[in-house]
Amino acid sequence: MKFTEIRAEDNASTVTEFLLLGFSDLPNLQGILFGMFSIIYLIILIGNSFIIVITRIDPALQKPMYFFLANFSSLEICYVSVTLPRILFNIATQDRSISVLSCATQMCFFLMLGATECFLLAVMSYDRYVAICNPLHYPLVMNPTKCTQLAAASWIGGIPVQIGQTCQIFSLHFCNSNQIDHFFCDLPPILKLACGDTSIHELSVYLVAMLFVAFPFLLILASYTRIIATILKLPTATGRAKAFSTCSSHLLVVFLFFGSATITYLRPKSTHSPGTDKLLSLFYTIVTPMFNPLIYSLRNKEVIAALRKLLRIK
Repeated sequence: MKFTEIRAEDNASTVTEFLLLGFSDLPNLQGILFGMFSIIYLIILIGNSFIIVITRIDPALQKPMYFFLANFSSLEICYVSVTLPRILFNIATQDRSISVLSCATQMCFFLMLGATECFLLAVMSYDRYVAICNPLHYPLVMNPTKCTQLAAASWIGGIPVQIGQTCQIFSLHFCNSNQIDHFFCDLPPILKLACGDTSIHELSVYLVAMLFVAFPFLLILASYTRIIATILKLPTATGRAKAFSTCSSHLLVVFLFFGSATITYLRPKSTHSPGTDKLLSLFYTIVTPMFNPLIYSLRNKEVIAALRKLLRIK
């Protein structure tokens, strides 16, 4: 496809579509990329669907921890489906155009689901905190009603703010270019296309990132500080190993997701580059969701047992 670029002096109202450049700088690898992303998408769909199914049907997994894990797996499917199908479409058709409305919609859902992931990871750490630090009160504190409320709050908590932020970003005039050097409509590359001074909008992005990324991470950090302190006080090595095994998978996922997301949204603008942004975005939007089912299943004996039962493996 021939890429077109608008001139800076053109009126911003003429921008009716953007061009997602994606991986167009790798013309000889388009077939390989399509095959690779197709396989990754199938792995994510199948792996997370397995976790959803076994946590619903296996009696041994009817616990708050697995209720949140099922929500997390559902979220991962939705989260990846915002970006990966579009990547596959662009590679297959070589049509990289996307309307302004479609771009805004993709960004809005991506930001809302990203906020949900941050909140849900914080809720999952709170669940582990109560289970390990206050085991006698665990059934009372994490009752079904409370679990449903926490999950619902995680899903809807970021919607108003992220809709507002998306409307704010797309109310800008875009006159520098209509080419987005990314594989989906993300905040940093969109802001680069805006006319004039965008410092106020960049500050808004930082503040929202602090609210939805930094704050949940601090809550997770506080929970795990107490958890680790409690585990270290356990009298036996077996008890410590068992307690730590129940939260090690979640801790690994937290660092994978928050590490890459924090570097992407909270590092200085001067250090942003298209190549680095794409690599980091690939990590937390695609790679981490692909590994999550493996992390939670291979490091959890109850999940492994449920999978064997489902697949009839002795």
